[in-house]
Parts: sequence; C-alpha cells; structure tokens
Amino acid sequence: VQLQASGGGLVQAGGSLRLSCAASGKFSSINTMSWYRQGPGNQRELVASVTRGYTTNYADSVKGRFTISRDNAKNMVYLQMNSLKPEDTAVYYCNVRADYVFYWGQGTQVTVSS
Repeated sequence: VQLQASGGGLVQAGGSLRLSCAASGKFSSINTMSWYRQGPGNQRELVASVTRGYTTNYADSVKGRFTISRDNAKNMVYLQMNSLKPEDTAVYYCNVRADYVFYWGQGTQVTVSS
C-alpha cells in the first residue's frame, strides 16, 4: 500500500488548508484512516481519525477547527483545517489501516505564521 499526501504549505494564523491523502496498491479494504502530526521537538500525535463507517475522533486541540473526511470509492482521506494557529505547525502524516496492517504516508509540511 502506498500513501501520497498533499496540500501542505505556508499560511497565516487564522487561515485554512486542506490536506489530501490517496491510498493505492493491493488491498481488500481500508479500515481506519487517520492524520497524525509531529511538530518541532514533539512526539508524533494523533490529530483525527475516521472509520470506514465514518465515525470520527479528534484531538482536543483541533476539535471545532479541523474536519476529517474520507471517500471510500476513491480510497482517499482529507483533513480540512480552519482557524489555523502557529502551534499547528508540524509535518502531517496520513495513516491507514488496510487489511489489518498500518501504513504511513511520507508527510506534508504545514507552517502557520503568526
């Protein structure tokens, strides 16, 4: 399974970005799709996840600002990020659980300037 993430960039505080991640390769089904992030000097943390049945889960720090969604037909997961803050600056990674195995994307940089 290969994951290709895109959509990162530089944005001012209060702005918005939309991340996308496409899964390709051989698999029977994709279960949970997630976004993680790792800021400078920090451990990688879960930002949001969505199950195949569209149940979502968010880190407290992004609730009300970020929205995760997925397109099962296209094997894609998205992260709409609004009201961005400088503390959201990090490399964002998509993660999928396909056929009960976890896979990581290459990461996309999000930088929020104050």
